[in-house]
Amino acid sequence: MFHSLANHAARLLMKLLFACVARVRVVRRENANHDGGFLLAANHISHFDPFIISSVVRRKIDWMAMAEFFPYPVLGFLLRAVDAFPADRHRADRTTIRTAIERLKHGRIVGVFPEGGIRDGARSLLEGAPMRPGASTLAHIAGAPIVPSVIVGSDRLYSKKSWLSLRRPPIWVAFGDPIPHFPNLEKSAARARTERELAAAFKILYAELRETFSLTPNDLPHPPRERMQVELPIEETARSHAPKLSGPRVRTFKRFSAIAVDLLMCTSMNVMQSRHRLHARSRDELERYVAECEGLTAHDFYAVPRNCGLVGEIGDGATVTWRSPISTKFPANNIARADLFACARGWSAPTVLVLHALMSASDKGYRRWAARFNELGWNACFVHLPYHYSRVPRGYWNGELAITADLIRNAEGLRQGVIELRQLMAALRECGCREFGVLGTSYGGWIGALLATVERDFRFLALMAPIVNVEHAIWESPASAFIRRELHRANIERSLVARHFHLSSPTHNQPLCRADCVLFVAGEFDLIARPADIEKIQQKWSGSELLRVPQGHFGYRMIRETIARLKERG
Repeated sequence: MFHSLANHAARLLMKLLFACVARVRVVRRENANHDGGFLLAANHISHFDPFIISSVVRRKIDWMAMAEFFPYPVLGFLLRAVDAFPADRHRADRTTIRTAIERLKHGRIVGVFPEGGIRDGARSLLEGAPMRPGASTLAHIAGAPIVPSVIVGSDRLYSKKSWLSLRRPPIWVAFGDPIPHFPNLEKSAARARTERELAAAFKILYAELRETFSLTPNDLPHPPRERMQVELPIEETARSHAPKLSGPRVRTFKRFSAIAVDLLMCTSMNVMQSRHRLHARSRDELERYVAECEGLTAHDFYAVPRNCGLVGEIGDGATVTWRSPISTKFPANNIARADLFACARGWSAPTVLVLHALMSASDKGYRRWAARFNELGWNACFVHLPYHYSRVPRGYWNGELAITADLIRNAEGLRQGVIELRQLMAALRECGCREFGVLGTSYGGWIGALLATVERDFRFLALMAPIVNVEHAIWESPASAFIRRELHRANIERSLVARHFHLSSPTHNQPLCRADCVLFVAGEFDLIARPADIEKIQQKWSGSELLRVPQGHFGYRMIRETIARLKERG
C-alpha cells in the first residue's frame, strides 16, 4: 500500500510538473502499457528521462538507478519508495540482476538505460554507439521481451530559461514494438540477435521522431553542460564550432544547483541524526570533560602511545589493522584499519594518506585516485576513519556516530582519528618512508588539518572543504539543526563548547609543518564549510594556498581540480 501510494503521488507530481514546463508528445504509448513483465530500454540524455517516461506510461516502472544515490538516507528512501533499485554502473552485480529478474517474472516493468549513463552525439546509441550487454542478458534469463524507447528534448530542461519562460519546450517520446528474447536460440546467439534488433530499433525510432516532428539540430541531444549555458539560436547551434558561453546566468544556475544539493544533503543528515535520537550528554558530563582537557596542549591530547605493533603488519598486504589506542563502547570502532596501495618503489617512496568525507557513500572514487598516485610514484593509504566503513557498529549507518549531539564522542572520534594516523605514519617511517601527503575531504580534511598541528613531515596537505570553523559547524550549519535542538534541550551553551576549541578547531591552532605545503580548497557555494571560513584560516596559516572551485560542499569537481593543482605544484 505504501509503495502504491508513493508511486501514484510521484506520477501525479511529475505529470503536473512537466505539464507546466514542457509539452510532452508521445508516439505509440500503447506499446508501453501492455500487460506482463518486460524491460523498458531507453536512451539517456538527461537526469529528467526516467521521470518524464514514467509520467507518460500508465503502468508503474521500476527503474535501475545509480548505486551511488542510495546510501544517502533521504534520497535512498525516496528512490526505494517508488520501487527503484540500485545498479552498479562499473560491474555486474548479482543482487541487482536477481532483483530485476524477480520483478520481471512477477509481471512488472523494469526500466534500464543500456548506455550506462548520459550520452549524446557519437557516444549515443542513437548514433550507433555500442550498447552494454546487460539488457539482452536480463531479457534472456528472465524470458521477457524488451520494449525500446527513444526520448528527445529532455536535455533542454538543463537550461534555466526553459523553466522560467512560458515557451514550454517540446519533448518527444517514442515506444517501439516489443523485441522477443528468442528462447529457441542458444544463449549467445539470442543475446546477439536481441542486441542487433534493439540497436536497430533505437535508430528507427530516432529517425521517425526527426522526420515526424521535423526536428532541428537544436532539438537533438546536446551535452548537459552546453544546455546549462545560454541557449543559442537554432542556426548558430547547428554550427560545429558554436562558441561556448559563460557569464552571470551560468554562474547563477551553478549556485542554485549547488545550494539545492547541499540543502538536500543537510536534510538527509538531520533525518539520520533523528533516526536513533542521539541525545547530547548531560551538561555536567560535558563540563567535566572540558575541564579535564583545558590544561592539555594539542601534543598532549594527540600523543601517540608506543609499541602499537603496527610495523610488522605493513608489507605487501592490501590491508593493515590494529587496536585503536582510544577505546569506545563500540567494539567494531576499536579496530583501526587502512587499505594499502603500494607503488613499484615500495614503502620507501612518499605516501599519501587519503581521508574520506563524513558518511562517504563509497570508497571506489578514492581507490581510483590511489591508483593514480601509484602511477606517479606515491604509495597510498585509504584510512577508515572512526565509525566509518569496517568500523560501523551493527545497526548504524556509515559515519552516523562520528558527528552527533554527543559532543564528547565527536571530540574523542577526532582524537582517535589523529592518533591512529600518527601511529600509521610512525610505522611507515620505520619501513623507510620519509615524506607524506594528505588528501582530505570535509570530515577527513578536518582531521587532516588537526594532524598538521602535530606532525611536520609533509610534502603537501590538500584539505578540500575542511571543517575548520567548529563553532559554525555546531551552532549555525544547516547540517546540524537536530544537533542544536538536542544541545539546547541539555542546556549546553556556546561558551562551554568553545573551551575545547584549542584542541578540536583548526582555526584556533597553527601548523607544525611548513604552511606553504598546505593547499586549502573551498567550494564557492558551500553552505557547510563556508569559503569565508576557509579563507580566514588560509590567511592565519600564512604561506598556505587557497583554491576556489565553483561547487557546493557536495560535488566531484573539487577533487579533480585539487589533483590538477597538486601536479602543477610538483
